[in-house]
Amino acid sequence: MKLFKSISRTVWILSLISLFTDTASEMLYPIMPIYLKTIGFSIVLIGVLEGFAEALAGLSKGYFGELSDNSGKRVPFVQLGYALSSISKPMMAIFTFPIWIFFSRAMDRFGKGIRTGARDAILSDEATTETKGKIFGFHRSMDTFGAVLGPSLAILYLYFYPQHYKTLFYIAFVPGLLAIMASFFLKDKNKKSLPEVKATSFFSFLKYWKTSPLQYRKIVIGLLAFAVFNSSDVFLVLKAKQLGLSDISVIGIYIFYNLVYALSAFPLGFYADKIGLKKMFIFGLFLFSIVYFGMALSTNIYIIASLFFIYGVYGAATEGVSKAWISNVSDKKDTATAIGTYSAFQSICAMIASSLAGFIWYEFGANTTFVVTAIATVIVIAYFLFFNEYPKKTI
Repeated sequence: MKLFKSISRTVWILSLISLFTDTASEMLYPIMPIYLKTIGFSIVLIGVLEGFAEALAGLSKGYFGELSDNSGKRVPFVQLGYALSSISKPMMAIFTFPIWIFFSRAMDRFGKGIRTGARDAILSDEATTETKGKIFGFHRSMDTFGAVLGPSLAILYLYFYPQHYKTLFYIAFVPGLLAIMASFFLKDKNKKSLPEVKATSFFSFLKYWKTSPLQYRKIVIGLLAFAVFNSSDVFLVLKAKQLGLSDISVIGIYIFYNLVYALSAFPLGFYADKIGLKKMFIFGLFLFSIVYFGMALSTNIYIIASLFFIYGVYGAATEGVSKAWISNVSDKKDTATAIGTYSAFQSICAMIASSLAGFIWYEFGANTTFVVTAIATVIVIAYFLFFNEYPKKTI
């Protein structure tokens, strides 16, 4: 098919690795809080664990992105990152003491931080300026199919073996092992010897912000303004739960959202190359604002289900597109640093967003939370509408 013509072998391998890894991670997503409570974790301790793990992942993306650019290597970071995340799954079942659980969860997220910038740089190198949306969209589509397969397998397993949580952690190692094996088929294109890599501190990637292209900073400012109000999907799930949906129905609607996301990401990425990445991203933000206004104003189950459908299309129109957009305005030699720096800032903003949403929800109610987020999104849309794009950079 013509649609798949520019999908290289390397992109297919990376996409399959992400599919296997996300299947393993999302298999555990529905039962992680339940499992942690059964081994003695309090709600507060679970919150501290997840906050620490996500912060570690976010900040390390910038550091390892810069390290990948400085070394000229991509594949070792990808292989190590996916290996650590895969190995951490059975460790959480073997070691049940809180300190070891913290270590295992941190290893999982640290692995994500190691691989993200290098992986996205490889995807960027495998594309041209005219196919960035398509390539990133295809990878995002394959990755998100893992979020469909994982929870589906978990529900099927728990139907036959209820409360056998530990075994599920061992089962999750199987797709993780497939990801590790697939990563050995990747090869770095840069074979020439490079000068000795300069030592770099954990936060040295922050210097990139000062030296980055003006266009990069303008785009990232808009993206981060949105991120600081884009709270966790948990709040959408809680809203659905408030309306009386059962636990199985809530997991089902989460799977439905990811299925829509996975099916939409590749064609929307392809179309974004035709109409422009900026236009597609604005379209995604428009859908996001509809979802959040709808969540605030509606109590109808069927409308809420429709909003989750729209939310899946929003994700497909923004996640891969934003990284493709960033890679198009940054120098090729700094691609991993550029994406890693953005991802690090985004992680900090995500923590702020979820804390802010939780506070507003507690003080003023769920509807106010959704309305505030929707209004903030409309302001970000206005920012991008008046945003002047420079001519596309050739690679």
